[in-house]
Amino acid sequence: MSLVWLPFEESGAGLGPLPSGLQVQCWDGAGPWPASVADVELFVLPYMIGPRAFEPIRQMTRLRVLQTLTAGYEDVLAVRPPGVALCNAPGVHDASTAELAVTLALASVRGVADFVRAAGEHRWAPVDRTALADLTVLVVGFGGVGRAVARRLAGFEVAVVPVASRARVGPDGPVRGVDELAALLPAADVVVLCVPLTDATRALVDARFLARMKDGALLVNVSRGPVVVTSALVAELQAGRLTAALDVTDPEPLPADHPLWDCPGLLVSPHVGGNTSAFMPRAQAFLADQLRRFAAGEPLLGLVGG
Repeated sequence: MSLVWLPFEESGAGLGPLPSGLQVQCWDGAGPWPASVADVELFVLPYMIGPRAFEPIRQMTRLRVLQTLTAGYEDVLAVRPPGVALCNAPGVHDASTAELAVTLALASVRGVADFVRAAGEHRWAPVDRTALADLTVLVVGFGGVGRAVARRLAGFEVAVVPVASRARVGPDGPVRGVDELAALLPAADVVVLCVPLTDATRALVDARFLARMKDGALLVNVSRGPVVVTSALVAELQAGRLTAALDVTDPEPLPADHPLWDCPGLLVSPHVGGNTSAFMPRAQAFLADQLRRFAAGEPLLGLVGG
């Protein structure tokens, strides 16, 4: 019998009948953890509670799999014991994060924030704005979230240019490689960042990257804050050459006195890309399949560490 810790009660988890051979207990990150900690073999980390979720791991001497409910996993790599597999949650956040990416892009190019401010002052303030239609959108990072962004942009009459870690031909056509960014950036009106945070993507968007973007272009970041060098972005925004829409920042949360807040042409949301009503049903469906795979000894989904 393999012990699994879930961050919610099994009865309310919507997982359906559990596979035989599994015993499930709940620890949601609040209060003391169960006395069975040393026997846990698969640990589904509680969602959105920070480092508190990692504290029991050092006592899990039989641990085989760490399972996140997030797409990102860079913080878990530092606490993963040797020999323990790490899995993220592919597909769980694609819909919500892609939805927000398109929302941020539309709100930015159409000036929705300005309209909201004017409405708060009881001002009728019409203005001629850029449309999203006819623009070229570079989607940097073409995994689950990036593909979901591209699907949602398909109806907006834009030219979508997907970019991945390497060039390839996908089901919907060519995908450009990240080594081609220098040539692609000058033609892009919107750049949407959907990459995971890794050694290769940390500070990917630096001063040179931003300098290659065309005047008036929009940067949308729904990946991780440290993918962008904040000081370089602040300089471009303060100069008025670029605009940005960020769901993630570095540092995060953004301190109240940080200069980014006062930059012109900036729209910020507080890292809410995946935290919507769409999260739980997708998390339940994913975990039901993952637990079945674990019990059956089948390959796990989202494996990022062995």
